[in-house]
Amino acid sequence: MLLLQVPVKPTPHCNLIKKKPLPQYCSRNLSSLATNANPNYDKKITVTTRTNPSKRFKKFYCQPVCFQHGGYASSSKPENDGDHFLTGLCKQWDAFHRFCRPHTVIGTVIGISSVSLLPLENVTDLSSAFFIGLLKALVPSILMNIYVVGLNQLFDIEIDKVNKPELPLASGEFSMGTGITIVSTVLLMSFAMGVMFKSPPLFCALLISFLLGSVYSIELPLLRWKRHAFLAATCILIVRAIVVQLAFYVHIQKFVLGRSVKMTRSLAFAVVFMCIFSSVIALFKDIPDVDGDRYYGIQSFSVSLGQEKVYWFCVNMLLIAYGAALVVGASSPFLPSKLFTILGHTALASLLWLRARSVDIADKASLTSFYMFIWKLFYAEYLLIPFVR
Repeated sequence: MLLLQVPVKPTPHCNLIKKKPLPQYCSRNLSSLATNANPNYDKKITVTTRTNPSKRFKKFYCQPVCFQHGGYASSSKPENDGDHFLTGLCKQWDAFHRFCRPHTVIGTVIGISSVSLLPLENVTDLSSAFFIGLLKALVPSILMNIYVVGLNQLFDIEIDKVNKPELPLASGEFSMGTGITIVSTVLLMSFAMGVMFKSPPLFCALLISFLLGSVYSIELPLLRWKRHAFLAATCILIVRAIVVQLAFYVHIQKFVLGRSVKMTRSLAFAVVFMCIFSSVIALFKDIPDVDGDRYYGIQSFSVSLGQEKVYWFCVNMLLIAYGAALVVGASSPFLPSKLFTILGHTALASLLWLRARSVDIADKASLTSFYMFIWKLFYAEYLLIPFVR
């Protein structure tokens, strides 16, 4: 049995159904409507028909009808609630995924995992206790990461409508209430885990991330540090370069493996290199967003100095950092460490230079793509850091 849903729309020519037999020319139009059925249109309307061209139009109440095979009317509707639910669920998940800013979450996961490998001295250290300790560090840190990026979106809705209209708060996919609920929930869960796991360096990392993430975004007197280029870069540098390296190294070394804390060559390299890299990310992230930042009074370096100057400053800073990494690798007493460090950083520096030359600085899409490429270099660096010995 074939069911067709007839869309009902006001037309000047005829109506759809009436308690009396329909005029012949109206039934022809009704058949035409049935061939272009729209199951989503179910609004009852009032339309008119004219049974005799010489008489006035008469009003009738019409509603959607379904036609069974053979021409008889039926009021049944196709069952597609399950499909609508799945579609809505997928859309909500996609919006939540964009709300979390996944490139920052990936950076957090790779960074903490890489630093957690630095205290290991041999293969036997890769025990179940190590992986449990790593998991205890990752989960609350990811939640805190979502809090920081989510809070920033709550206070940047108007700016993001210009700079990042695809974000769910700026696009209207999430309401302000939904955003506040998500941010509050992940913050409470993060701190609850930090207290429950009884690791002081882990809790300190969460607390510092919370404080700096809050003063970076919140619109209050003496806060909203993102309005000032130096303070904004400082927030990102402290968290990404210092807190991540030191706090999670101590967490694994002392509170998971039970060893005394000592500064190592690889840890010192990670802190210094990530200070440079985090500064570059803090500067470069504003280059594609100059239009919205300038309009809303965000005095980033890109607004003050110009996009091109900041762009090449960032590229040159990364090339200098890679050059320093080659020197560190060449001075290593371990041949495998020397090979991995030299070859890896040579490859990354070459990719950076080739890609940087092809970017159109006047094109926002090209700049945004290159910014995401810098994040990929950031991930790759954390893969090389454990080989620095």
